[in-house]
Amino acid sequence: MVKGTPAVVQSDGTILLEVDNPAFEEARDSLMRFSDLVKSPEYIHTYRLSPLSLWNAASCGLTSEEVIEALSAVSKYEVPSNIKAFIADTMGKYGVLTLHSEEDRLLLRSKDVFVLEEVKRSDKTAPFIEEILSDGTLVIRQNARGPLKQALIKMGYPCEDLAGYKAGDPLPIRFGYTSNGERKYSLRPYQKAACEAFWAGGSARGGSGVIVLPCGAGKTIVGMGVMEKVGMQTLILTTNVVALRQWISELLDKTDLSPDMVKEYSGECKEIGPVTVSTYQILTYRKRGGKPEYPHFELFDKRNWGLIIYDEVHLLPAPVFRITADLQARRRLGLTATLVREDGREDEVFSLIGPKKFDKPWKELEEQNWIAQALCHEIRVDLSSEDRLEYAVADERDKYRIAATNPRKLEILKHILKRHQDDQVLVIGQYLDQLEGISTELGAPLLCGQTPNAEREALYQAFKEGRLKTLVVSKVANFAVDLPDASVAIQVSGTFGSRQEEAQRLGRLLRPKPQGDCAVFYSLVTRNTKDQEFSQKRQLFLTEQGYKYTIWEAQHFIEADAREMNTR
Repeated sequence: MVKGTPAVVQSDGTILLEVDNPAFEEARDSLMRFSDLVKSPEYIHTYRLSPLSLWNAASCGLTSEEVIEALSAVSKYEVPSNIKAFIADTMGKYGVLTLHSEEDRLLLRSKDVFVLEEVKRSDKTAPFIEEILSDGTLVIRQNARGPLKQALIKMGYPCEDLAGYKAGDPLPIRFGYTSNGERKYSLRPYQKAACEAFWAGGSARGGSGVIVLPCGAGKTIVGMGVMEKVGMQTLILTTNVVALRQWISELLDKTDLSPDMVKEYSGECKEIGPVTVSTYQILTYRKRGGKPEYPHFELFDKRNWGLIIYDEVHLLPAPVFRITADLQARRRLGLTATLVREDGREDEVFSLIGPKKFDKPWKELEEQNWIAQALCHEIRVDLSSEDRLEYAVADERDKYRIAATNPRKLEILKHILKRHQDDQVLVIGQYLDQLEGISTELGAPLLCGQTPNAEREALYQAFKEGRLKTLVVSKVANFAVDLPDASVAIQVSGTFGSRQEEAQRLGRLLRPKPQGDCAVFYSLVTRNTKDQEFSQKRQLFLTEQGYKYTIWEAQHFIEADAREMNTR
C-alpha cells in the first residue's frame, strides 16, 4: 500500500477516489482523461474505465503504458493485473483496423490477419465488403464507409479512418479580420491548439473529430478557426434559430466574410450560400406521409461542402446520424461542452463525427481567467404536509413532477433574488406551468418554446443591455444562447438526471466577468425526494470538472445570508 495516495483501482474497472485527500484534485484531473465519472457523493467519487473512454484517450495520443502509469501513481494498492490487461487490450484495438482510399477504392486493412478474418465472417460487416484482395485487404463499398465504422465499433474495433476527404469548393476566409482587412481578434492559445489538433497539418489523420470546451470558452471561435484552416465552403448545424443567428452574427463580426456569403436556412428563411447555417429542427422536419421522408436533407447536397460543423454535437438527433453516415468523405467537426449523451449514443459520435481531438478541463481555464469562477449551491426545501401525502401515493413520474414543482421553492427563490437584486439573473426550469407561475409572481418575462423568435431576441437584447434584470427561461435557454452578462442562475427544476443539461445551464454564466467577479449557480431541490436524487445525477459532470456544491437546508441558507448582510 502507498500511503497518502487517494485512489483504489478495483478489479471490476471501477476507481474509488477519496475526496478528503490533499492529492484529490491532481488525481481527479488525471483520471478524467481516460475514465468516466459514475457517482460523486460527499466523500468517495467513483470512476469507471470503459472502452469508449480509453479509445478517446488513445485518439488524443495517450498510450496504454501512460494510462497504467497514471493509475499506479494515484492508487493506494497495486493496479489489478486484469485491469492492466484490459487497458492494454482495449487501447490496443484503436487503429488495428484502418481505412484507406486508393485508386478510387475504399480499402480496409489490418496488421492482424485474425481481426480481418473476424470482420470478413461477421454478419454485421459482410454486407459492406465488395471484394477480398489476395493480401487479405478488404475492398469496401464506397457508400458503406459510415455504416462500416458503426458496425466495427459495435464489434469492439474502432476503425481509424485514413481514407481522406473530398475537396470541397474553396472559400478563403480569415478569422479576426473585417471585410476591409482590419485585424480585430486573435485566437487564444487553447483555441489555437484545438484548431491544430483537429486539422493535424491537413493530413488524413485530421479533419474529423470532436472539440470539447466549456460553455463560455469560445467553441464558436474554434469553429471559425477551423474554417480558416480548411478554407472550403461550410455547412453549420445548430440547435435552434437563436443559435443560428448568433453564429451568423459572429461570422460577420469576426471574419472577413461579407453578408452575401453567409446564409440562413431555417423555417423562416431558406437561402443557401458558401457558408450556410441551419438547425437540427429544420433538417429533421417531416411531412406527415410525405416523400421524401426528410425533405430538407437535400441541403447536404446543395453545395460541395468541404466542412460540416455540428454545434452541440451531444444533441445530434438520430436522423442526422443517419445522413452523417453517408457524409464520411467530408470533413466533420463536432463542438460540445460534454461528450455525455443521455441516449447513450456516444459511440455513434465517435464513429461518425470522429474521436475526441481536444479537451480542456473547465477548472484549468478558470484558473487562467479565460472563464469565470463559479460558486455552486444546492438548497434543499421541504414539501408541505399536503404535498407530502400527494407525493407518497403518486406513481414514479408524477413523484418527480410534484417534488420539482414544490411551491415552497418560490419563497427561497424570492430570497435569492433579493440577495442578487443588482445582478443579471436567469431563473431556469423544466415545467411550463411552474415557470408561468413564477413569471407572474415576479413580474418577470417568460421565454419558452412558444415565444416567437423576434420576441426572444428582443428579450435577450434587453437582458444583455441591463434593462431587464431577471429573465425566466425554459429549456430553450440551455443551448447556444449568448448571455455574457448573466452572473446568477437559479434552477428551479431540471430534466430528470440530465448531466449535460446541468453543464449547459452553468455554462450560461461562465463568460469572464468585470473585475473577475464570480458567477453563482443555485439549484433548488426538494429534500428526500426524486428531485434530490435526480439533482445528484445532474451534478455528476460538473463534479468531474472540479466544481463543488455547497449543500444548504433552506432555513439555514436564509439565516446565514441574514448574518452576512448584517456584517456588511
